[in-house]
Amino acid sequence: MRSIWIGALVLAGAASPAAKALEPPAERGLTFVRTHCSSCHAVGQIGESPLPIAPPFRVLHLKYPIDDLAEALAEGITTGHPTMPEFQLDPAQINDVLSYMKTLR
Repeated sequence: MRSIWIGALVLAGAASPAAKALEPPAERGLTFVRTHCSSCHAVGQIGESPLPIAPPFRVLHLKYPIDDLAEALAEGITTGHPTMPEFQLDPAQINDVLSYMKTLR
C-alpha cells in the first residue's frame, strides 16, 4: 500500500509544474525585475503585464537575443513611450537580469 502512495506522489509531482530552483545570479535577477520591472511587465512564466503595452519578459527572447540586451541595460533602455523609465544597470545587475531572463526561454 505504501508503494502505491509513493508512486502516486511521484506521478503527481511530475504532472504539476514545480518551481525550479534558480542559480544565485538568476535569483538575484528575479529579485531585481520583481522590484523594478513588475509594476509594468509580467516577469514570470505566466500572467499578463499590468501595463498592456509592456511585453511580458517571457517573450522578449522572441524579439531580441537575450545577450544582445546587455548593452541596452548598460547604456539605458529608452523606448518610444513615455511610461518606460530610462535606467542603467551595473555589470553585476546586467548579468543577474540576463541570467534570470534566460530561465524564461
